[in-house]
Amino acid sequence: MTMGRALPWLGVFLALVAGTPVARAAAPWQTLPPTPDLPATMRSGYLPVNGIRMWYAEFGVGKPVLLLHGGLANSNYWGHLVPFLVAHHRTVIVADSRGHGRSTRSSQPFGYDLMASDILRLLDRLHLAKVDLVGWSDGGIIGLDLAMHDPDRIDHLFAFGANTDPSGLNKGFARSPVFAAFILRARQEYQALSPTPDQYDLFVRQIGHMWQSEPHWTRADLAAITVPTTIADGDHDEAISQAHDRFMADAIPGARLVILPDVGHFAMLQWPDPFDQAVLTALSE
Repeated sequence: MTMGRALPWLGVFLALVAGTPVARAAAPWQTLPPTPDLPATMRSGYLPVNGIRMWYAEFGVGKPVLLLHGGLANSNYWGHLVPFLVAHHRTVIVADSRGHGRSTRSSQPFGYDLMASDILRLLDRLHLAKVDLVGWSDGGIIGLDLAMHDPDRIDHLFAFGANTDPSGLNKGFARSPVFAAFILRARQEYQALSPTPDQYDLFVRQIGHMWQSEPHWTRADLAAITVPTTIADGDHDEAISQAHDRFMADAIPGARLVILPDVGHFAMLQWPDPFDQAVLTALSE
């Protein structure tokens, strides 16, 4: 072994001899990388939808695919996936759900049926008859709602980190270090993006009522889905139990189950390349 090759091991050897522990890099699922920026586009703005102003943006040219973010988040979380899909000749649409990111909310109680209706009205205003849909967490639940009730508007569904009943959630997941960091970040991002930056606590109370009681879909409800569906998750998802992932994939006719290794609920940030490729593969089948 040459001295040049030996040098990287020298520090490890000396640390062991001295009794000093060697720091190990955190696994992807133990991290919350920075929220990326979306690419620049001239096709963005607000559209009136169900009594709110919904922010959206479009990128690229090709078959349309709609990306829906998770609860408390915003469309910027798709900052890695958007240019990847654009490079594969897709028109990519992102939208901030009601009350999230740049979109406004009303006094109307949050509900997944209402949020799915928001998306239908958005598609109508964008003159999009049918799209592929990629949803993460709440976005995946909205996608499942649309696949059940409006299958003619969805070509393929990729639902990551979603649940169809509160029983599918792991107890105490919000107290994990990564989720705790996300919750802190969510407040900061809301204050930076929202038209009502001083109303974060009210917003959380409103959407919290929905999370306590929805969704409640049965195996029979899922069995009625005819849209080609991929149920996806990370093998270290803090929020969703893998037993629930398997239940959903088994209940939906012909659904594929994809479990990405070494990532958690925030896989699109923690390890973008495998996540992006899993999305492309699912939408290409």
